[in-house]
Amino acid sequence: MDKALLSKTAAAMVARGKGVLAADESSGTCEKRFKTVNVECTEETRRTYRGLLFTTPGAEQYISGVILFDETLRQKSSDGVLFPDYLAGKGILPGIKVDKGAMDLALCPGEKVTEGLDGLRGRLAEYFKLGARFAKWRAVITIGEGIPSHACLYANAHALARYAALCQEASIVPMIEPEVLLDGSHTVERAEEATEAALRATYAAMAAHNVSLEHLILKTSMVVSGKECSRQAPVHEVAERTIRVLKRTVPAAQPGVVFLSGGQTDEAATAHLNAMAAMKGVPWPLTFSYSRALQNPALKAWRGQTANAAAAQKAFRHRAHMNGLAAQGKWKPELEKQAA
Repeated sequence: MDKALLSKTAAAMVARGKGVLAADESSGTCEKRFKTVNVECTEETRRTYRGLLFTTPGAEQYISGVILFDETLRQKSSDGVLFPDYLAGKGILPGIKVDKGAMDLALCPGEKVTEGLDGLRGRLAEYFKLGARFAKWRAVITIGEGIPSHACLYANAHALARYAALCQEASIVPMIEPEVLLDGSHTVERAEEATEAALRATYAAMAAHNVSLEHLILKTSMVVSGKECSRQAPVHEVAERTIRVLKRTVPAAQPGVVFLSGGQTDEAATAHLNAMAAMKGVPWPLTFSYSRALQNPALKAWRGQTANAAAAQKAFRHRAHMNGLAAQGKWKPELEKQAA
């Protein structure tokens, strides 16, 4: 465990005005997204699309790191440079998704637990050699009638803690992601309760497994109303509830917090981040680690056509820039017109 390297990596991940691009979609998720723009999902089209994002001129001004899928970590740019080496050359940290996905949790209907701990020590050693300096593990928490259950919260917290300890042992910064899904008709109050419960369980497990809080990054959901809820909490309320939960549960020793977009619209994710970053008395840097909310406009502009690459990169750079401003509390809706 190289504490100096871990500290340097964690600080770089949450550098001011920068955030982390999540480009770690599984092949199945990639296929769903490509279908929306009528692009066939093959290893080559995935390589081309992700390469387009990574080679966007100036992206390194707003992107501190990229979470890669195993396939992508081993692929090369069109110039023949391995993606981790290409990113590192631009000053962007290569990261890796290491979990094997959420599976049904036995005896807990409607709930999931994330798998992938078997063989993880060996995989992390290989990923470190390939250039990965941080990793990500996602847990999925669903809100519904009588759930999340205690069993679900603690099974996922236990897995997150064991993963985090193995990462730190390998000198890789663990990004822990206990995602409370926005699917459902639950109120924002229910979302706040579930998020607080998930984070309490997560940090209790971190303590039990001797995970170093100084070398850990939290990727968390925002406290938003369920997608089908009749009352959608306004921006200021989402910001207040989210920060309240974080202050109650997340130790100040942690280097930073990044947010997932979780299916919010592009601009909503930016507006919510901006409102939180502008709040006073927050003990950690707050920034973004978005997938769809960074990539959507680029994917729509690209549509699998080489001729559209420049337009797609412009769209991606704009979203990265907007979120870089939001992470400093400097975003304004009128700035979105620059994308036109």
